[in-house]
Amino acid sequence: MDAKSDIQTLDALASSYQKVFDEIKKVIVGQDDVVKEVLISIFSRGHCLLVGVPGLAKTLLVSTISEVLGLDFNRIQFTPDLMPSDIIGTEILDENRKFKFVKGPIFANFILADEINRTPPKTQSALLEAMQERSVTTSGKKYDLAAPFFIMATQNPIEQEGTYALPEAQLDRFMFNINLDYPSFQEEIEIVKTTTSNREVALQKILSAEEIIHYQDLIYKIPVNDSVVSYAVDLVAKTRPNGERAHDIVKKYIEWGAGPRASQYLIIGAKAHAAINGKYAPDIEDVKAVATPILRHRIMRNYKAEAEGYTTEAIIKELL
Repeated sequence: MDAKSDIQTLDALASSYQKVFDEIKKVIVGQDDVVKEVLISIFSRGHCLLVGVPGLAKTLLVSTISEVLGLDFNRIQFTPDLMPSDIIGTEILDENRKFKFVKGPIFANFILADEINRTPPKTQSALLEAMQERSVTTSGKKYDLAAPFFIMATQNPIEQEGTYALPEAQLDRFMFNINLDYPSFQEEIEIVKTTTSNREVALQKILSAEEIIHYQDLIYKIPVNDSVVSYAVDLVAKTRPNGERAHDIVKKYIEWGAGPRASQYLIIGAKAHAAINGKYAPDIEDVKAVATPILRHRIMRNYKAEAEGYTTEAIIKELL
């Protein structure tokens, strides 16, 4: 990437990111890291899994971001009786007695899959092709989804009765696993003040779908030093307990480690992290900045780690 126009576009990306961030913060109180990681995921063509207790503004965050980015937004409430056709769409007989495909809610730029772990695996798997291929297939016909396409799924860490754990194959397709925590005391005071009054916030549309696609293409063109790639791949290799590069703490506490997709996401995430911070190429610090949400759901603790209360985050911190 040596063209002057690309450098100028990267500068524009950093400026646009700050404008988008500031606009979102007009509505979302706190959660700065969460907003940043969601935006990095969007610019990286990734998907996000948000994990948090009820009432932490997960749905508000998604709708706010889609409005600021000028994207079509659909919310799918996952329930035990939801069928794949309720997501993808179905064929019906029209008035001319011909089959016509009626598109489901998956046909939008921005999808909120709310409480994804409340629906059975058959319906969860309906998202797999959409997340990976950006298309869906029904009755032997393939339908492309609109670009940009982004899925943000939410998962409630409590009330696990009647839920279905996400299969590892689907978890691996999420670029980030983002944990939402409770707001601070002062943040909660501000939340209560703003949500119990008639205050209305008019959000500006900062980017268009075309601009987002252009920025996504540009991020993939950013060059990466071989040493940074080696660091990312080595970091992932250290998470594999049976590998020759396995870290001692991994051999002790990890059942299985991250796959090659983690290495890919570390590099593209580092590129996006560098770009939004005004840098023209990522370094090792950019890899470290995105490592925890990328690795968190890709390494499985063993019984010993759970018995001793050793968290996934603590293991990742040790590796870094």
